[in-house]
Amino acid sequence: MSSILKSLKLLSDPTRLRILMLLGSEALSVVDLQEVLGMGQSRISTQLSQLKAAGLVSDERSGKNNIYSCVAPAALTDLARKAAAEVAEIEADRSALRHLLRKRRDRTRAYFDELAGRFGKDYVPGRSWKALAEAMLKVLNYPTVADLGAGEGTLSQLLAQRAEKVIAVDLSPKMVEFGQALAAQHGLANLEYRLGDIEEPPIDDGAVDLAILSQALHHAGHPQRAIDAAFRILKPGGRLIVLDLLQHQFEEARELYADRWLGFSESELAGMLERAGFAGIETIIADREPVAPHFQTLLGIGIRPA
Repeated sequence: MSSILKSLKLLSDPTRLRILMLLGSEALSVVDLQEVLGMGQSRISTQLSQLKAAGLVSDERSGKNNIYSCVAPAALTDLARKAAAEVAEIEADRSALRHLLRKRRDRTRAYFDELAGRFGKDYVPGRSWKALAEAMLKVLNYPTVADLGAGEGTLSQLLAQRAEKVIAVDLSPKMVEFGQALAAQHGLANLEYRLGDIEEPPIDDGAVDLAILSQALHHAGHPQRAIDAAFRILKPGGRLIVLDLLQHQFEEARELYADRWLGFSESELAGMLERAGFAGIETIIADREPVAPHFQTLLGIGIRPA
């Protein structure tokens, strides 16, 4: 931050204060901010540029978009929050942000509802059997397993053949219904489906020996929260396996597959695992698809310290 006085002067402008309050709640793109604030792109970009120059926000590239976050010191953020109480538009901004986040989640849920029962027939980016095989080599003799963002349960059914219990969590009611029917059809009494978000899985703390996020993290609104949640539900010594897309520039994936993030770099995934508290972190590129856009599959592993 260049100076406290400069920061306070910047935040005396209601528009910049509104932007900072929004970014303190959620990482957002300029397009997101346009929707929430009802302002033009140029005006918002100008304000973001000034906030970034003052060290109050940071940005991270995701495909064609920059995703902005608040990085202001806690003391300044607390003061800004008190000042925001005097800005009439703040409550409307919060309501608009909640609406935006609901639309994101509903769109993702609708996409997977539509796909329920068609997995294995339709193409899914990053779903490589070679990549799954790489992960399966790590999955031996784990009594209780959580498959987070399980979809219709293809991986869960494989895991249920070895594990004592598999808990499959998915946000889509239709996907859960379909998965339960498949489990019953195949006599997998040890496979239990639960409706829930991977950022807040309905699983007790320290309940599982292995957690898996297979091609689910790039659909999460907050990938770090999903990693943190996986850490929470693991027993000491438990392991997390993440299979996801390596960072790419195929922007159409947002529309075609309801992707929130255009994959992750190895360093990004390792950083999220480290921040959550994992040890023994490893990342590798497990596979590369031969046809355009040549999605690559990233495999990450972390262990919850005993």
